[in-house]
Amino acid sequence: MNPSATPLSPDLERLARRRAKAKLGFYKHAFIYVVVISGLALLSLGQGRAWVVWPAAGWGFGLLMHGAGAFGFGAGSAWQERLTEREREALRGR
Repeated sequence: MNPSATPLSPDLERLARRRAKAKLGFYKHAFIYVVVISGLALLSLGQGRAWVVWPAAGWGFGLLMHGAGAFGFGAGSAWQERLTEREREALRGR
């Protein structure tokens, strides 16, 4: 940690840790995906068939959704914060 950096409020610190944990979870998921799908591809091609496409596509879609949650639309994302602020303004009557 940079000693000259301004400390964050407890809420922002918690949010930063939550975001970092979500991104790290995605990286782990992506690594496991690559390892397992590579193994399945070797098995599939060794049998002379291309059935690996189906598990790769299905799991790939899940990985895509995980990435969207971790990097774009998850808790604390900029998009969510803009929508929340818009709702606050609407409730205030502006």
